[in-house]
Amino acid sequence: MTTISDLPVDYVAPPMRPTAAFMLRHPAHAIALGFGSGLSPIAPGTVGSLWGWASWLLIQNSMSLNAQATLILVSLVMGWWACTLTARNMGVSDPGAIVWDEIVAMWLILFLIMPAGFIAQLAAFFLFRFFDAVKPGPVAWADRLFKGFGWRGGWGILFDDLVAAFCTLLVLALWRWF
Repeated sequence: MTTISDLPVDYVAPPMRPTAAFMLRHPAHAIALGFGSGLSPIAPGTVGSLWGWASWLLIQNSMSLNAQATLILVSLVMGWWACTLTARNMGVSDPGAIVWDEIVAMWLILFLIMPAGFIAQLAAFFLFRFFDAVKPGPVAWADRLFKGFGWRGGWGILFDDLVAAFCTLLVLALWRWF
């Protein structure tokens, strides 16, 4: 039986829709698919963003600021690997089921705005979802910049969400300033 590790590095699977069995086949799949949140048949990016928000509320109360920052940085690097491998194994360069990018982007946003009340957190969530889904201006540019498979494509999965997070933070900063 051929396993994922037996396949050549440049192998790209035929396009497929992920299942729970696919997610559990490799740790990278579980990470990239947001531990199941990306398997949602409706709006997996929104479900992943909600998972990111909910998990951050637990993380912020159980870790120091330095540990939180380290977690985000490690999650970006680990996510780059997981998204690259999972996209290749799904045969789709930027599948909607990969939601690790939304999760880490929400963590970054919340890390930088907390402490914040529920309304500010809700505004951050909706602004991020707007920028991620509609992809205005710089987010569209970031989405086009890194396409395809391999490490470049894996970074592209994350990069447009990081730009969407930056745009969210910019709007929130302007909102607080005025």
